[in-house]
Amino acid sequence: AIDRQQLVAFLKATQPEALETLRIEDYKHIQSMPFRKFLARLQGEITRRGVIDVLRKGVRHGPIHFDLFYGTPSPENQKAVERHATNRFSITRQLHFSRENKRSLDLCAFINGLPVATFELTNNITKHTVEEAVEQYKRDRDPRELLFQLGRCMAHFAVDDQRVKFCTQLKGPQSWFLP
Repeated sequence: AIDRQQLVAFLKATQPEALETLRIEDYKHIQSMPFRKFLARLQGEITRRGVIDVLRKGVRHGPIHFDLFYGTPSPENQKAVERHATNRFSITRQLHFSRENKRSLDLCAFINGLPVATFELTNNITKHTVEEAVEQYKRDRDPRELLFQLGRCMAHFAVDDQRVKFCTQLKGPQSWFLP
């Protein structure tokens, strides 16, 4: 439930010394044992604290602290403005989220490689509504899947041409979507 390529690109641009400590020079080295240990640490921290807290406070891995997001700076703080500009916002279409089946989401939004929102999209052309997208989340999105576990994403959005509904915790048929 992480876009490793975006995560490595962000860390390489913002914290190259820390990345060198893990012996990661580019995306091709993400299978190295030091980086795999870092990913395990990151996954554990997301599970324990949630993605929002991990983005805000970063992660400590041994002696190294990794910042994973740079917040909105005040305009007069030039260094903070430069750091904020290094954040990598990305969208993945048709994200396959399960190793057990071939199900996919329409969209997933990431910040610096960490998922923050998922989207199921419908429209009038296909004659589907936001309610059908909500049902798709309730019926086809298992809350035990890593991406859908509580704290892994900020929100899950069901969208059509006219309306948007969202849910912060998927619970199968008991999921509660707000307009």
